[in-house]
Amino acid sequence: MPSAAEPQADDHALVAALAAESQALGGVFEPERDCWRVVHRHVHGMLPSEYDIRDVPEDLYLAVLAACRAEL
Repeated sequence: MPSAAEPQADDHALVAALAAESQALGGVFEPERDCWRVVHRHVHGMLPSEYDIRDVPEDLYLAVLAACRAEL
């Protein structure tokens, strides 16, 4: 069972907010990359650097990606 501190993919407000953030990063919108970047920032407190390989919750990433794709 996930702890209360772990982000939840079923939190629709969180998923929607992260999806909006990913679309607002600037530049050419690349859904897979940009969604991963905002989930990384949400979980780790900063956008990833070039060599940052820390994990992000896959279920949250996939939920944000699906929300972005639904908007396109």
